[in-house]
Amino acid sequence: TVSLIPVSDSELAYVARLIRIFRVLRMVSVIPELRHLLNSLLKALPQLGYVALMMFIIVYIFAAIGTTLFAGINEFLWGDIAVSMLTLFRVMTFEDWTDVMYETMEVYPLSWIFYLVFIFLNTFAFLNMLIGIVVNVMEQERAEAYKEAHKNDVTIEDLSAQIAELKQIITAK
Repeated sequence: TVSLIPVSDSELAYVARLIRIFRVLRMVSVIPELRHLLNSLLKALPQLGYVALMMFIIVYIFAAIGTTLFAGINEFLWGDIAVSMLTLFRVMTFEDWTDVMYETMEVYPLSWIFYLVFIFLNTFAFLNMLIGIVVNVMEQERAEAYKEAHKNDVTIEDLSAQIAELKQIITAK
């Protein structure tokens, strides 16, 4: 039987040592910049989710096209949509994608268009969108933190108003 609680003492000690690894997370509360980064990433999650959904849709569409066109060339890479999606992930991360492309180009010489369109859409456009969203949210967080830190600072307008008020009081007496 499988148990979530280890039975022997050696396993318990092993699990306890593994749990100690999470002490590193205390650095998030100690280092403000790390906390700022983590807060920004958490606030960016909804927008990142929409971009990831759009990326998934594009990968799914290209996987369906790839399965239809290339399943006869290499069943291992293009056999069904799930395997085709894994192959496209390989292409998207540039992991030996040229090997995949050259194999299909032997049968379909213009198949390079398929790969380049996919790479431009997913890799360049969407991954840059992900980076842009994170940077944008981090900048908003930084601006809010700056505004919060300096909300009680006296401005020139405040000083001018106070001087004008003092002049009125002095001239009235």
